[in-house]
Amino acid sequence: MAQVQRMSRLMIKTLRDDPADAETLNHKLLVRAGYVRRTAAGIWTWLPLGKKVLENITRVVREEMDAIGGQEVLLPALLPKESYDASGRYHEYGDLLFKLKDRKGAEYLLGPTHEEIFTQVVKDQITSYKDLPVILYQIQTKYRDEARPRAGVLRGREFQMKDSYSFDTTDEGLVEAYQLHRAAYIRIFERLGLDHRIVSAVSGAMGGSASEEFLAPAPAGEDTFADCPACDYAANTEAVTFRAAPVEGSAHGPVEELDTPDTPTIETLAAHLGVPASATLKNLLVKVDGEIVAVGVPGDREVDLGKLGEHLAPAVVELVTAEDFEGRADLVRGYVGPQGLEKVRYIADPRIAAGTAWITGANKPGTHAKNVVVGRDFEVDDYLDVVVVEAGDPCPKCGTGLKLDRAIEIGHIFQLGRKFADAFQLDVLGQNGKPVRVTMGSYGIGVSRAVAALAEQTADEQGLCWPREIAPADVHVVAAGKALQTELALDVAEKLAAAGVRVMVDDRAGVSPGVKFTDAELIGIPKILVAGRRSAEGVLELKDRRTGEREELTVDEAIARLTVQG
Repeated sequence: MAQVQRMSRLMIKTLRDDPADAETLNHKLLVRAGYVRRTAAGIWTWLPLGKKVLENITRVVREEMDAIGGQEVLLPALLPKESYDASGRYHEYGDLLFKLKDRKGAEYLLGPTHEEIFTQVVKDQITSYKDLPVILYQIQTKYRDEARPRAGVLRGREFQMKDSYSFDTTDEGLVEAYQLHRAAYIRIFERLGLDHRIVSAVSGAMGGSASEEFLAPAPAGEDTFADCPACDYAANTEAVTFRAAPVEGSAHGPVEELDTPDTPTIETLAAHLGVPASATLKNLLVKVDGEIVAVGVPGDREVDLGKLGEHLAPAVVELVTAEDFEGRADLVRGYVGPQGLEKVRYIADPRIAAGTAWITGANKPGTHAKNVVVGRDFEVDDYLDVVVVEAGDPCPKCGTGLKLDRAIEIGHIFQLGRKFADAFQLDVLGQNGKPVRVTMGSYGIGVSRAVAALAEQTADEQGLCWPREIAPADVHVVAAGKALQTELALDVAEKLAAAGVRVMVDDRAGVSPGVKFTDAELIGIPKILVAGRRSAEGVLELKDRRTGEREELTVDEAIARLTVQG
């Protein structure tokens, strides 16, 4: 028997107006409908209805993780600094970590993710290959000190996450665990009613050989992904690659310096010379772990610093400052060219192919050079895909122009390999009696982010519109005012609950029917059952929240219909 939630006793306060600081749909509606309340920047209280939605998502995730043999544990959120020093991630995370000391001066952090601690748990508990493979998971609160928390529960400093980890002795076992998680994630997001895309991603600081993201398309999304309309290619823009076409042999004249006063930008240079920006070579100076590095891209493209950072992780990438030019005669601000750099690593996008000629800085104030040829006048130390991907860029798989969409990251899976096992010397006794280094996978789902993603994808002009699997109730019964209607609504609610249907009934006294109907639309339970003007005849109105379809049913018909649907 399900329990009836009576709104006369439920702690819920709905709002007619959007919060002043709300920019995204999920932020506006989750607050207005009484699901969450802001406690501080990036920190949220989950109110009764919000907690039910969160728990329903957690239930689906737990069921599917158990189905692939996952074993649930619960690790502490307060973690010793030493574990993250051992992996190097205390430094890598930097300001994203919440750091603290106890009364004795010992250093701790609030866990952003738990690869280190899971590795140590397995090292302590498992000693033989006979105990592997194993999949461990937890559903727990994580912490990251976001500089600019935004979008409600979508980007918070405290959030709910499912993180799981696979442990095996072979690479083949890792691939099998990865595929098990991939299939489980597809089932989870289908059950939740989330429209999602699986896209290629970069592993970055996590390391490993393979990585995919699960993205929920939504205008409020912070990720941009590329999708090919002609084939099945899809990737996070940070993972999109470019294959340069072979350069046909052609003679280029010698390097020629050009007088170009007051042209420190690509725009001013192109206008001065009357050439397209694509004919110029843009050289961006950055510091990688404190060392100056030059990054070359075509003048009409921008460097994607996030992409560059992923390629160079775990190194820290930052832009140079005015002070970095002091004492460096080869670095002339606004007029840098790769042909004159001294002891500077030069990274280039594949579009800067060997044999191509460019107009670029001459390393002299007010001077540029043309006919600067890659491979003749300067060498590229490393080729990396570092430009900001644009709509229309060629698909790496079939060549068709890509389209770009915004999305919310709701899941990420990694084949970590032995990065963390190496850091903690995680070995087990192998079949031959010798130590074997364990290989790992890491798999995350943003549980609280899934709430926000569903709100973004399913809401309409009236309010939230939850899929049944995760809604706080199956049916919202509304008593449209009078004592007879309230009595009927409560009677129907009890009968539905006895049949196992989750029911919320609006039995609030002194609240107008108009406010009750507005709240029912705002709260977003899939079915709305109204005890209204024909209550004396035992007739109710059933409305589908998503489609808006309405029909009048007798009490018995309504109970039968909703029981079958439940």
